[in-house]
Amino acid sequence: MFRAGRSGRHGGLIVQPPQPPRNPGHLSGGEATARGYARELDGWEGEIAVSRTCIAEAAERVPQAIKDDVHFAYDRVRRFSEAQRDSLSSFEIEISPGVWAGQRNIPMAGAGCYVPGGRYCHLASALMSVATAKVAGVQHVTACSPPRGEQGIHPAVLYALDYSGADTILTMGGVQAVASMAFGLFTEQPADILVGPGNQFVAEAKRALFGRVGIDLFAGPTEILVIADDTADPDILAADLVGQAEHGSNSPIWLITLSRGLAEAVADRTRTRIDSLPEPNRTNAHEAWRDCGEIAVTGSPAEAAALSDRYAPEHLEVHAAELDWWLANLTNYGSLFLGEETTVAYGDKTSGPNHILPTKGAARYTGGLSAMKFLKTLTYQRMSREANREIGSVTARMSRLEGMEAHARSADARLAKYFQGEPFDLGY
Repeated sequence: MFRAGRSGRHGGLIVQPPQPPRNPGHLSGGEATARGYARELDGWEGEIAVSRTCIAEAAERVPQAIKDDVHFAYDRVRRFSEAQRDSLSSFEIEISPGVWAGQRNIPMAGAGCYVPGGRYCHLASALMSVATAKVAGVQHVTACSPPRGEQGIHPAVLYALDYSGADTILTMGGVQAVASMAFGLFTEQPADILVGPGNQFVAEAKRALFGRVGIDLFAGPTEILVIADDTADPDILAADLVGQAEHGSNSPIWLITLSRGLAEAVADRTRTRIDSLPEPNRTNAHEAWRDCGEIAVTGSPAEAAALSDRYAPEHLEVHAAELDWWLANLTNYGSLFLGEETTVAYGDKTSGPNHILPTKGAARYTGGLSAMKFLKTLTYQRMSREANREIGSVTARMSRLEGMEAHARSADARLAKYFQGEPFDLGY
């Protein structure tokens, strides 16, 4: 590597050999600070990086029925991710004589996958993030999940992370886990992208690191919007609304219907279903319905579709006739569930498409986590000398019009070398 300098023994250049990147784990504070937060915030005194022995012991504690369910869900997530990956293609085309341009889809070297802890055992999140990254071809996947008391990561979650192909699993949650994955603490494998759901602290940590690393999306509280006409079953609608409400008191629950009678029936059944839940699910759902629940009655399918697109919900269910019409006309959503037979709960757990999805209206401009999120679409170009005749002169003229003389002279130099003596309009 040659760095320009004001002095030196090589004609004004300072000559330095390339230096390997410094491992943040060896920097002041690094792993020691992360361990300190793990003790303080997670109450965890054990090893951070989970050993193969611990993984094997945890697997022995997981009933075979749960393992079978993990395999069932993993197979569907993997197959859908493979189809996503294969839908992208590398190519090269000759744009004009002597000008070739192409693209390559290259996996990222490292990914960090966060799996929440808290009230629930987020088994499906382990599959959705790690399996998708490995299908995309990521070389090293680090997964983090908070401990649940002295046992560490929930055994079923640990089993799912290992089965999905995680290369390193860290017993750690919160901001310290996000930082550890980003800087390669405990692994010497810094992540190029951070993915996975989490609480507001995890979301803010990802936001702070965005730019240094990529992130899947800025996640907020989970959302559901249901569109229903008078053919819908109010009890099924209530079940699905409450299914999302149990996530937490700040989870939006929206219903758009073409029938006022249906709206009233769903409201009654929703309250009844919430009252039947165990705690803390009941309190979570009650507060979400009270503070974030909305029902809108519209006059036409077109009006309902337009209103839904303004909400741009994370999850969108349609319980209505002519499902193909809704598929063709709805444009803003994280994932779409068509028909009574299809529910968000299936998508959250086992059906295949990823459940890590945009919230807070972000579905207006992005989709959810997919194999494509772990792939870099990189372009390249190559040209013949003859192609420089036209491209060089146009580039020189455009550059001078923009006031970028050095750009223009890059073209001038090639035209002068390749076509000696030929006149060109270079924009002087």
